[in-house]
Parts: sequence; C-alpha cells; structure tokens
Amino acid sequence: MGAESSAPHDASYVSGFDGFFHENHAPIVRALALTINDDQLARDAAAEGFARALARWGKVERYDNPTGWVYRVGLNWARSRRRKWRREVSADGFDVAAPGRNDIDSRLAPALHKLTPEHRAVVVARYYFDWSERQIAEALDIRPGTVKSRLSRALTQLADDIGTR
Repeated sequence: MGAESSAPHDASYVSGFDGFFHENHAPIVRALALTINDDQLARDAAAEGFARALARWGKVERYDNPTGWVYRVGLNWARSRRRKWRREVSADGFDVAAPGRNDIDSRLAPALHKLTPEHRAVVVARYYFDWSERQIAEALDIRPGTVKSRLSRALTQLADDIGTR
C-alpha cells in the first residue's frame, strides 16, 4: 500500500503527521497571530489547517513546503471566518473590534497591523518563517513577482510608520 492510499488510521500515516505537527504547530500559530492580529483566531485557523493536512497527509507530506500549505489554508480559513463574523456583527448592529492583540514590540505591532493582510502575510512569511520569495509564492499561491512587490511596499510602509527612514 503506497503513501497516497494510506488512511488516517494507518500507524505510519499518523506518526509522520505527528512529527510534522509537533515541529510546526507553534510556529504556524505564531505566524498566523502576527498576520491576522488575533491570537484565538490564529489558534483556530492553525487547528483547521492541520486538520485539513491530516485528512490529506499522503499528498501534503510530499509538497515542497507542507508548512506553507498549512499556513495558507489557515490564513484563508481565518479570513473567511473574519468576513463571516463581520457580516454577523453588522447584521446585529454592533460595532465591535475583533478580539486579540499580540505581544510583539510596541512600535512594530501597530505598524505591522496597519499593513493589508496580504502585505502582512508576506512580511511574516519572510521574517518569521525565514522563507525565500519562491517559498512564499508557493505557500500563498501567488507569483514570485507579487511577493517581491508586496514585500517591498510593506517594508517601505513599515519603515515610514516606525520612523526608521
């Protein structure tokens, strides 16, 4: 039986995923929290990304960057959740900010969260995960040129916002 046909109850399937999970869970949660500025939503998004990875582990484990795949799935899930939450809040007539703030540097946090989610995602992937532009492009399913331009614009905005230019 090949890896692709392994089922979630297969011991080798689960043990391979188990190691991947233990090595990558905390970094992915942290990266998502930095990207979406909501610690609880980041934990939920990581859980969703890992659950989907487990369901497809025979395929996901062969990707060049399975961590990037889980990060992208979690990020997309969190964005969808946040849109749904905002629609529900608007329908109820409440104007409530999303919960959760991160504990990163006091000057960097406000500047980072002024970036668009797309710009934050490339900054976090580059400087938190230390991924190359190619790895970021694959993880976020965008072109390498898009990574370069988003990163350049984001870094310029960050420098302006924290006063280092």
